[in-house]
Amino acid sequence: QVELKESGGGLVQAGGSLRLSCVASGRAFGGDVLGWWRQAPGKDHEFVSAISWSGPDTFYSDSVKGRFTISRDNAKNTVYLQMTKLKPEDTAVYYCAAPDRYYSGNYQLKDEYDYWGQGTQVTVSS
Repeated sequence: QVELKESGGGLVQAGGSLRLSCVASGRAFGGDVLGWWRQAPGKDHEFVSAISWSGPDTFYSDSVKGRFTISRDNAKNTVYLQMTKLKPEDTAVYYCAAPDRYYSGNYQLKDEYDYWGQGTQVTVSS
């Protein structure tokens, strides 16, 4: 069983920065990727970014590419999402998510992810 816990959300002005953290426990039972997703009020979950635990691969949605950076610390089982140049449209609940051992590699598909954290709110004021 993989358990995920996010932290680091908050209220920030447009143009500001935040760093989210996701601590994963039970990672040995999960697939080789951890993803960040977000959900704005009244909208579906949106893929934000993902990172491989074992290799250099990182992935970003077009909406955050160049502004957000994902990284990991394997020793701490922690993945970070550094968010810069934040915009009001980045306002959402941010979730980290992990697939199980049967992960097929489609990191942008929500159904690939079996374990989700409780989410952390990010609010960007204009």
